[in-house]
Amino acid sequence: MNQQSEKLLSIALAAALLASLHGPVTAAFAQTNTSAADKAHPSLTDLFGDPVVAKAKGFEIKQSQLDTEIVRAKAPYAAQGQTPPPGFDWQVLDRLVGVQLLLSKATDEDRAKAKEQFEKSLETYKADRKISDDEFAKQLSPQLRIQGVTREQWNKQQIEQAVIPLVLERELKATVTDEEVKKFYDSKPAQLEQPEMVRASHILLGTKDPADLNPNMAARRDLPEEQKKAKRKQMEDILKRAKAGEDFSKLASQYSDDPGSKDKGGEYTFPRGQMAPEFETAAFSLTTNQISDIVTTVFGYHIIKLNEKMPARNAELEDEVAFAPAGYMVIKKYWTGAPEITKSARKLSAIIRQNLEGQQRQKLFPEYMAKLKKDANVEILDEKLKQQESAASSSLPSAQSPVKPAAK
Repeated sequence: MNQQSEKLLSIALAAALLASLHGPVTAAFAQTNTSAADKAHPSLTDLFGDPVVAKAKGFEIKQSQLDTEIVRAKAPYAAQGQTPPPGFDWQVLDRLVGVQLLLSKATDEDRAKAKEQFEKSLETYKADRKISDDEFAKQLSPQLRIQGVTREQWNKQQIEQAVIPLVLERELKATVTDEEVKKFYDSKPAQLEQPEMVRASHILLGTKDPADLNPNMAARRDLPEEQKKAKRKQMEDILKRAKAGEDFSKLASQYSDDPGSKDKGGEYTFPRGQMAPEFETAAFSLTTNQISDIVTTVFGYHIIKLNEKMPARNAELEDEVAFAPAGYMVIKKYWTGAPEITKSARKLSAIIRQNLEGQQRQKLFPEYMAKLKKDANVEILDEKLKQQESAASSSLPSAQSPVKPAAK
């Protein structure tokens, strides 16, 4: 069980189900009849028009709208220097069609619930990061520019994303018994435990040049040797004060160069495999309340105080559990680290049940989507896209029969 399993029926479920039909293409959730999409290539549209590439009962998709989604869906491939798979343009179109078909099944209640979920998630995001809406808007601005949408259109897209899993939950009936939950639980003992962890505080005097803004901190250039020597001397003085009994958390708040922990007295709770090797080895070798000597890592000089050793523990089905951002599971009743980690803790049995229901829905989804397409009389009108669809359909099981070509 990992973080992805915990969130299987969240907004991401819809993307996963849509992507399961034809490979790892980003699911296209943009509204297919927005003015932003119509204006994706205004000069080309003026010259050549904006033909409809697919139509169905209740909606149509234009070339400019498809082009916008293709650009967006290709971005992850470009970032990794990869080439999209054959038939990529049709795959993106197929997802646009799928999204519209699912949205057509949404009720007013679905839309109201999705809006409430989105607004609550957004407020939680801002509260957790202690940022205002204006600050969030600044963070979001580059993404809006890339997508060519306004904040209002982006909000609408997010709400539509939240609608789709609600539709799937209602339309794709999944039934999981207590016996199935228990069977899954018994089959995954290693994944359903809180790993051995330590709760430790540290003080860092960094040896990386603060003028180097490389997002990979480990790759930033080092300070000149003279400055590193001065940092080492300063850390030796801090170590003497810490071992003499001064409040370690106050020393961390005053001197540490680690922005992620200094306001928390330098404290982190972590399992093996999360920190720099030298830091991890030192932290796990300490006894409770012991302070390390100076530990050198790629980031600089540290001193570490062990606050608590937390043994590995198996979670029971009725335990409330949560998942840290790094993906490992924690058990609420045993967790003594940052309280925000367990804020959304739920019973393990409920998480397993939701995961198994999601797996059932994934199996039901292709046949369900094929029926929606047939009932809506979906047609591809572009010749090249029809050829891509034909090539894809020849390699798919009949239950995954995609959009039918338009009659010539």
